[in-house]
Amino acid sequence: MAKKADIGGKRLIGLAPNTWVKWITQRSDLQVQDILNTEFQWIERESDVLLKVLSPEIGEFLLLNELQLRYNQRMPRRLRAYTALAEERYNLRVYPVLINILPPSNKQSIPQRYESEILGITAHQDYQVINLWEVDVNLVFEQKISTLLPFVQILQGGSREDKLREAVRELRRDEQLQDLEPLLSFFASFVLDIPLVQQIMRWDMTVLRESPWYQEILKEGEKQGLQQGRIEGRQEGRQEGESQLVLRQLQRRLGTLDDTVKQQIQMLPVEQLESLAEELLDFRDIQQLQSWLERVC
Repeated sequence: MAKKADIGGKRLIGLAPNTWVKWITQRSDLQVQDILNTEFQWIERESDVLLKVLSPEIGEFLLLNELQLRYNQRMPRRLRAYTALAEERYNLRVYPVLINILPPSNKQSIPQRYESEILGITAHQDYQVINLWEVDVNLVFEQKISTLLPFVQILQGGSREDKLREAVRELRRDEQLQDLEPLLSFFASFVLDIPLVQQIMRWDMTVLRESPWYQEILKEGEKQGLQQGRIEGRQEGRQEGESQLVLRQLQRRLGTLDDTVKQQIQMLPVEQLESLAEELLDFRDIQQLQSWLERVC
């Protein structure tokens, strides 16, 4: 059996945890001692990465990393809960950090503090917020932050072909990083045309589907379908998510699609949508897409 791909937060931060911690905290005297278990009694999330860190000044503490594809309004309460659970389990102080990968679809503000009050008693939790779209892409190469290489294209100043090629060179230079190339290609497709991305690098859909961030994109599509009233069960929601993602990829590659083609794609079952997601990389024009649809429909 082939080894399952692992391109989640724990894998990425584990590439160079000391570099990551020093960048997050802007302190050069910190050393990571361990990557700890985040399976708490009530909560287990792939996006959490808990590091045990040693500081010569303050001693041992925990750095809680919460990586989110997009910010949602539940995060302040969740960070408060994760922080308390980690502190209780390991009996160490916790420094929580929220890392948002993509900007929110609306212009909502992103708070850096949870706070609630009842009958004069207040609870609050501060945390650091890092929005990747505000991070200067040059820092990745200057400070050799390998964890951020798959996100180069969505960083500030990173949506250029030369930055993509530089990130690809860095990934291919280190054998430990080479399996992250499909994730870079995925995020590159948000800002560059898919034919150009495909020309520069490989795009492995099997690997991408095992990424927690790919799954989050699917969930976004599911939510759109549910909000439009198409609630017919979990499988239908999955189908809606896949179709929205495939349509976005097709339109970046081939341009605007007419309503008839869109409707045909939206009606495809999940298995055919997954096949289309792989084959669309070879399409050069709308006619090839229409021929494929004629064969399967």
